[in-house]
Amino acid sequence: MSFDFLFFIFFFLIFLYPEMMMRYRIMRRLRCIRELEKERKSRVIAMIHRQEVLSLFGIPIYRYITIEDSEEILRAIRLTPDDMPIDLIIHTPGGIALAAEQIALALKEHKAKTTVIIPHYAMSGGTLIALAADEIIMDKNAVLGPVDPQLGQYPAASILESYYKKGEKLNDETLILVDIAQKAIKQMEDFVYNLLKDKYEEEKAKKLAKILTEGRWTHDYPLTVKKLKELGIEINTNVPKKVYKLLELYPQPMGSKPSVYYIPVPYNKKGNNDS
Repeated sequence: MSFDFLFFIFFFLIFLYPEMMMRYRIMRRLRCIRELEKERKSRVIAMIHRQEVLSLFGIPIYRYITIEDSEEILRAIRLTPDDMPIDLIIHTPGGIALAAEQIALALKEHKAKTTVIIPHYAMSGGTLIALAADEIIMDKNAVLGPVDPQLGQYPAASILESYYKKGEKLNDETLILVDIAQKAIKQMEDFVYNLLKDKYEEEKAKKLAKILTEGRWTHDYPLTVKKLKELGIEINTNVPKKVYKLLELYPQPMGSKPSVYYIPVPYNKKGNNDS
């Protein structure tokens, strides 16, 4: 083999092949979304945050809700006819509060039915968006999370708790932080209440808003379907099968050895192994 041919093969494997595979995955994702739209007669929007890998260096990139996400989703909602339902599929650890709030408001203002579908998890800002929908559909093992504000690396509620327990005089910088924490919690509580007030009675909406924003749990506390129903939040657990298929088209990058192994086995309607 000539050196030029070997160089071409090397160039193809390093640069072109990963790009071709990514385009192929995107095409399959769009096809799956189109099939889901036909099945549910709705506009389907997917916001799926998986760990991505740069094709050249193999460096993982962690995804979360960004302003770019809110711009794209707001555009998709704006292009959706008023009488067409919207299904928003979410898989996210959360992200920028402003972006999540913009998406939530746009979803709430859409005139036709809105549904948020959560196959695995939607924490923090993802939960905020879910609360704005007319219907929440979750896998029976999926989770949401609290929406208490975070100021930098600290929960706003914890800043206030430390302030209330500390008897000595605090410096001006700390007092400013306490003031911001108080405002952040109040603002988020009011925001969540406005999302819920049209779905629940006033007292229930206020109670839920306070519970979800007051810092009762850690920010990563999993709110399961059972816990959400105990709180009085209505949850549908009938996730369309094609949503799982779509999620499979966002594979996590693997190292040299996978950490999970299993053999998919088809089962008949009676629950017995077909083999």
